[in-house]
Amino acid sequence: MRTVELVCSAGLDAAVRSAWDRLAAAGLPSLARNIHPTNRPHLTLAAVDEFPPGAEHRLGALFDAALPVPVTLDRVVVLDGSAPLVWLVRPAPALTALHAAVWDVLATATGHRPWHAPGEWVPHLSLALRFRDADLRLARAVAGGQRPTGAFVAARSYDGADRSVTPLTRQHV
Repeated sequence: MRTVELVCSAGLDAAVRSAWDRLAAAGLPSLARNIHPTNRPHLTLAAVDEFPPGAEHRLGALFDAALPVPVTLDRVVVLDGSAPLVWLVRPAPALTALHAAVWDVLATATGHRPWHAPGEWVPHLSLALRFRDADLRLARAVAGGQRPTGAFVAARSYDGADRSVTPLTRQHV
């Protein structure tokens, strides 16, 4: 599996990592416990089995022209009522347009993950992968009621087969 992900500006990255740390300190599930070097706050735009020929180059050109994209985080929720704890991203028009453009580049790819498709996609930054609805109130209190702002400043692709990351922009963060 190959993903297309946007990487946060330093301040936004720090705000999300701080929430990870507060969740872990409260004894709640948290991505702070994932020590793999590729683990960092990011927004996934698409995931496919493999990129079609030329996609990396086309995605790089797209991101180099479109980034940075300003972002504001919204509320903390549990997706699907029982799985990931996430900080929702307000879907500004520039972000929605960039998401659609990524899907155009990957139109001929196989194995599209439907939950990332335009119209289905819920833009978010993950805080914990396995979470119970029963802990949501505490998680919201711990994560804080703030609405951090920042930007998505670079893009990358994660390769699930070898757990490696490939930059998709000239700026590597």
